Amino acid sequence: MKTTPSPPLTLAGIMSSFRRAFSGIALMSGVVNVLALTGSFFMLQVYDRVVPGRSVPTLVGLAMLAATLFVFQGVLELIRSRLMVRLGQGLDAKLSPSVYSALMRLPLRAKLPGDGLQPLRDLDQVRSFIGSAGPTALFDLPWMPLYIGICFIFHFWIGVTALAGAVVLFALTLLAEFRTSGPTKIAGQQAAVRSTLAEATRRNAEAMQAMGFGGRIAERWYAVNADYLNAHAAASDVAGTLGTISKILRLMLQSGMLAVGAYLVIQQEATGGIMIASSIMMGRALAPIELAIAHWKGFVSARQSWARLKQLLSAMPEGATSVTLPAPVSALAVENVSVAPPGERTPVVWDANFSLARGSGLGVIGPSASGKSSLARALTGVWLPARGAVRLDGATLDQWPTDELGKHIGYLPQDVQLFDGTIAQNIARFDPDASSDMVLAASKAAGVHDLVVHLADGYDTRVGEAGASLSAGQRQRIALARALYGDPFLVILDEPNSNLDAEGEVALSAAIQGIRDRGGIAVVVAHRSSALANVDTVLVMANGRVQAFGPKDEVLSKVFRSAAPLKVVTATERGVPA
Repeated sequence: MKTTPSPPLTLAGIMSSFRRAFSGIALMSGVVNVLALTGSFFMLQVYDRVVPGRSVPTLVGLAMLAATLFVFQGVLELIRSRLMVRLGQGLDAKLSPSVYSALMRLPLRAKLPGDGLQPLRDLDQVRSFIGSAGPTALFDLPWMPLYIGICFIFHFWIGVTALAGAVVLFALTLLAEFRTSGPTKIAGQQAAVRSTLAEATRRNAEAMQAMGFGGRIAERWYAVNADYLNAHAAASDVAGTLGTISKILRLMLQSGMLAVGAYLVIQQEATGGIMIASSIMMGRALAPIELAIAHWKGFVSARQSWARLKQLLSAMPEGATSVTLPAPVSALAVENVSVAPPGERTPVVWDANFSLARGSGLGVIGPSASGKSSLARALTGVWLPARGAVRLDGATLDQWPTDELGKHIGYLPQDVQLFDGTIAQNIARFDPDASSDMVLAASKAAGVHDLVVHLADGYDTRVGEAGASLSAGQRQRIALARALYGDPFLVILDEPNSNLDAEGEVALSAAIQGIRDRGGIAVVVAHRSSALANVDTVLVMANGRVQAFGPKDEVLSKVFRSAAPLKVVTATERGVPA
């Protein structure tokens, strides 16, 4: 029993954990900005003390002092930049587990635009911006009043000139905010569309090549890519234009400061040292604004990414339970369950209601689009019921942590996907603590052991991305072994024989019977009747509703009398033990 549930992870909590790091960087930035006064005061002393006094020792002393201060400034700026990079890495390390977890669950809760990988790109954008020069400008901006104040100490009109320059560049910063937000958002959306099409092209390369429509898809790619490039260019043009304007304005303002200083020198209201020092001070005071404008596109992108991450983690909080439930061992109950696809409001399964005891085998049949696979997804907890509840031993599925619930459920979806890795890793669900005995037990329960050992590297055979190095039938049988790994109590098989040969059909029937014999519950969604050989109960679905539920022979006799197209081959007819 866990006495205290883990608190949900929030962006505010993560940023709070870096408070000391940010405080240290802010303090370091303060020292750097004070040291940045070195150049101005060195010039002031040279022009007002060294040159009039013609003192070489004073010049050497001032030069050595200035060089020392410049070295310290450079070291601190180097440390600060490296700290910012490490801060970005630390933020990624703390945030990426939650983002990846939400990324896995999000397609099961909502309809996603694009390729669904936007959260990872958002995290990369935030990390990259933190490690760039942009945030350092934000740390330097609060020190602008110091430089402007010193300019006022030099002379009132020098201070006014510096303040006017700061106001002009600040207005330019507001313009950058106004002009870059829209193009940057559009560029991000076009990038997602582009990535989606590229991924779809990679997945469907065989079909495009075989049927010769690759050229037409390529034309779509050219159009999508052109839209992306145009949007990216528009955002970059705005940022580049404003950055160039800010640079030119800063140079003009520095020259203007020299002109004001020269006028004051002519009027004998300032010295030559003040004239030069104030120009350097002006450049330093306005440099953070210019740097901020130059990186404003990245800042806007990072801010939009941060907002999306905040919305994602708020919508997909990680659950925490205070009590660990025992493994289910007795019953599955489906109580008035209605199911809607992620992001949809209209259910595709309506008010399903049935229960199964341990040792049961349920066959789910019905025409295409009748809701069979949707019901299967609800039984596994993949899709949340719109209403009603699915219970194992009386407890709803959401009372178990996801990883813990997964130990009690085996699932073979219609669309079999394996991960790049060895066959053993895929069967063991990539459990690092998996024993050879457990892998072999699952493999033998699925009847796939002989198939695996006849491969070149046996259980160490790498399956390739999505199992590309295996045939469809091999992938399906290995995925069946994965579903049986660890002897889960509830095993849901969705069209488990769609790619199987006769040998695979025999192995599947034996696996279903094995689940029942050890006291588990097997649910088989099928179009092909051979998958129902070793079930004892049948549920018929049509138009999203349960039409019949009961003993197999009784329900199937009603199906046959109603002229349903399904013909069930019994276990005796196929020579498989019932």
